[in-house]
Amino acid sequence: MSYDIRLIRNVNDIRGIIIQEMREKEFLPAVRDRLGIEELNEMQKKMMASASEPHDIILLSPTGSGKTLAFTLPVMKLMKPSTGRVQCVVIAPSRELVVQIAGVMKEVAQTLRVVALYGGHNVEDEVNSLKVVPDIIVSTPGRLLDHAVRRNVDLLPVRILVLDEFDKSLELGFEEEMGKIVRRMKNVSRYILTSATTCDTLPEFLNLESPSTFNYLDRNEELHTRMSVHRVASDGKDKLDTLLKLLHTINKGPSPLKSIIFVNHRESAERVAEFLIKNKVSAVLYHGALDQRERETALSLFNNGSRPVLVATDLAARGLDIEKVASVIHYHQPLTPEAYTHRNGRTARVEEEGDVYVLVGPEEEVKEFVLFDDELTLDTSLKSNLYSGYVTLYISAGKREKVSRGDILGFLIKEGGINPEEIGKINVFDHYSLAAVKTVVAKRLLESVSGKKLKKEKRRISLLKE
Repeated sequence: MSYDIRLIRNVNDIRGIIIQEMREKEFLPAVRDRLGIEELNEMQKKMMASASEPHDIILLSPTGSGKTLAFTLPVMKLMKPSTGRVQCVVIAPSRELVVQIAGVMKEVAQTLRVVALYGGHNVEDEVNSLKVVPDIIVSTPGRLLDHAVRRNVDLLPVRILVLDEFDKSLELGFEEEMGKIVRRMKNVSRYILTSATTCDTLPEFLNLESPSTFNYLDRNEELHTRMSVHRVASDGKDKLDTLLKLLHTINKGPSPLKSIIFVNHRESAERVAEFLIKNKVSAVLYHGALDQRERETALSLFNNGSRPVLVATDLAARGLDIEKVASVIHYHQPLTPEAYTHRNGRTARVEEEGDVYVLVGPEEEVKEFVLFDDELTLDTSLKSNLYSGYVTLYISAGKREKVSRGDILGFLIKEGGINPEEIGKINVFDHYSLAAVKTVVAKRLLESVSGKKLKKEKRRISLLKE
């Protein structure tokens, strides 16, 4: 590990560096073994090294560049063994982003306790999770302030404060809530702010001291080399028929690839999703009017491959933990350049390649920030399979019932009589779980597990309906 000898002022500094080196040896194997990341990228290495410097940090980095891990690394180096007090708080603007960050931190933290707090989550479960004081809290602003006001959590000892996507938080009007939270944290010695876009001014309640800015926004240009943008002309203003033809054109394999279709309004999302499902497309709907459980379920179905086509508003443009999205489709053109950037950032992530399709209706004006690589001619004769080969099982037990992914996997293999290769992704939530299985074995599996006990209890196991 390298550091600037000029920054070492006394024996406490030396002790701190030794502790950081020890912490690094603890959590880096978890990055490799639990997250499957063999080598850190340049940004992540730079951020990890920044923990040895006494400066606050502003990280500007595009979507899909590994930003969550980039700020997690210095946090882990700065953490002390559990003290019975909250050491670090991460504030993010959306529930989905909170869940994603907490998931990464839990994998890396190992011996440290991480708790996620957000609206739509069961409040009683959250209060119970705070009875054993966590080392790290990841939360939306409103939910964290509510717990602080109710004295469910003491924010005074917090030493490290991370504001992820702070520009988005300000756009959504969280500035007042964030100000009230920060004023309760009188012992913060390290701020880390992240954003995927530049921000001209910082909130007045932040007292950053000579912050170091790490700007990786030029990676957007590098990202474009792995992403192709195609114009798709639509004969009709409605575009639904063109969208269906596009999906048939770009999906030539045995099952559809993951695609996100972006629209500008909830009503449009519902109409597009309904149309696709009627036309035998394995699609699922995602927007802000859905409750938390519906949104969790939609993302699980998309991620596990049983519904590989996601129809969404811009809520899905940021902060979602979505793997291997082959294409982004703009059913409606985005309203701002920032929205366009974030939508496109859902594909071609972390060295992968991806395609972006923009549907353009007759006489529709193309936004000045939308630049095309080519125009795609649709093959109207193609009739591809747009139905997934997986379905999802609902299981009426989750983390609070002490059920793990391993428990479910073992149960399906032993009691269901199927092979591990016939089981897809398993998601375990607080009080329920979802497991993808191949469609061809689903009926036989359900018959086999009927009446059987999972973790010594009979659980309701059924096929998740549309």
